[in-house]
Amino acid sequence: MSALVAGAAGCGGGDGGKGGRAPSAGSAAPGGPRTPAPDAWIPGHVAKMSVEDKVGQLFVPTFSSRADALAKIRKYRVGGLIYFPGNIGTPARTAAQSNALQRASKIPLLLGVDEEQGIVSRTPFVTTFPGNMALGATRSRADARAAAQVTGAELRAVGINLDYAPDADVNVNPRNPVIGLRSFGSDPALASTLVQGAVGGFQAAGVAATAKHFPGHGDTATDSHTGLPVIRHSRSTWERLDAPPFKAAIAAGVDLVMTAHIVVPKLDGSGDPSTLSKTVLTGLLREKLGYQGVITTDSLEMAGVREKYGDAAVPVRAINAGADQLLMPPNLPRAYGAVVKAVRSGKITRKRLDESVTRILRLKQRRGLFQGTAADPAKAASAVGTAANKAVARRVAEHAVTLVRNDGGLLPLKGRKVAVSGPAGDRLQAALRRQGVAIAAPGSADVTVLTTLNAGAGTASRIRAAGSRPVVVAALGRPYDLDSAGGARAALATYSSSRVSVDALAKVLSGAVKPTGRLPVPAGGKPAGYGIGYR
Repeated sequence: MSALVAGAAGCGGGDGGKGGRAPSAGSAAPGGPRTPAPDAWIPGHVAKMSVEDKVGQLFVPTFSSRADALAKIRKYRVGGLIYFPGNIGTPARTAAQSNALQRASKIPLLLGVDEEQGIVSRTPFVTTFPGNMALGATRSRADARAAAQVTGAELRAVGINLDYAPDADVNVNPRNPVIGLRSFGSDPALASTLVQGAVGGFQAAGVAATAKHFPGHGDTATDSHTGLPVIRHSRSTWERLDAPPFKAAIAAGVDLVMTAHIVVPKLDGSGDPSTLSKTVLTGLLREKLGYQGVITTDSLEMAGVREKYGDAAVPVRAINAGADQLLMPPNLPRAYGAVVKAVRSGKITRKRLDESVTRILRLKQRRGLFQGTAADPAKAASAVGTAANKAVARRVAEHAVTLVRNDGGLLPLKGRKVAVSGPAGDRLQAALRRQGVAIAAPGSADVTVLTTLNAGAGTASRIRAAGSRPVVVAALGRPYDLDSAGGARAALATYSSSRVSVDALAKVLSGAVKPTGRLPVPAGGKPAGYGIGYR
């Protein structure tokens, strides 16, 4: 890596530059010499790279061990690697491993992770936040930015410099099996605002951000991990509903946009998933939306991209469609060999390959990787889970709690004897006790609090089983559980069953914190944007 870093010396780094826009050509004082752009050296360097080195930069595979990762770096010159819980240890060990991987590579690596927070969390030691739909309930761009900046800073402390987040999908299908709580909500304007906040937070922390899943995965009824979803949105519906958060991410300078393994016939009638569609990636994302940053595929291990073509054809088609980064090929040797062969045969032009490599190196330049990638194992543990970071998480979780019904002023509960039943019930009981609420057995309680976690229609039967005592339903997962909570006197949503969200719920139930959240999606018979407080 040292020779390439030397070639980039003095070129700047950090957060400079907008990932979603064309790079600056340099600047000059009036009448003075022009200052080269920080990434001006990259095209010349790309021209000198071998085909094998260039192709390697496109790939970001998984790895089973440090030895496996080192072998992939040395043999295939990969541009990055993606962490999963199986190869994440303590903060100090993760930092040391990141350093070892970087030392093995001639070009700095993008070390990525799928850390969306909420229901998609891969790094067990980071400060826990409740996830995007909870942020949607806060309706606060500042909260979205703060949450992303905390997460980003903790990732960078262990040498991870790329996060495959935030999710920019607009979840308009309550039965969406793969997005749901990962979305900021059903309102494109709200999602756009919070996507911009999150992108800014990650990138301020020195971590590349990724808006996903283009052209929009929010109205699917099929999980693209196991099948190929089809979305029937018209072009005008797509423009109104799905496109705005991606436009917002581009305006915010997002480093990467991730493709979706979905078919949208009104955008491309070929039947190909968007990951393999030149009409979608080049025509819509590049040409119509003007995006100039890195396009990454979603995982190439997923069924949605493998149904129509073989594993050797998929990466070649993805590159020709407009993708730059090939994430998690199921067979790296086969995929790498297929792309090298396609370049040598002219099926992928040298110009097309150089475009992708140039974008990837510019991304690495913007994130400061050519000026140094080392993490400090001795300081990693103290940088993660700090009191200040946990305070941010508590604030976000408290802002998110949404009160949808409070008939007769049943809440707050202080002064009443309360029985608690359902998922995370023990934790909620303990948290209520800390707030001074008396916990009682069901037979002697004044009020029953029923927690739900993606229970759907089963919520109604649990309310009936509680008997004649007043019932409070608290949805700890998808707020759509409240659609079946009509028999409850009070209803709330936290959008998360994490400890920080359960603690926030206890504070709201007790009256220590007033509810300020508003529904990010329609639920409980109320429209998105609805929420009430205490009088």
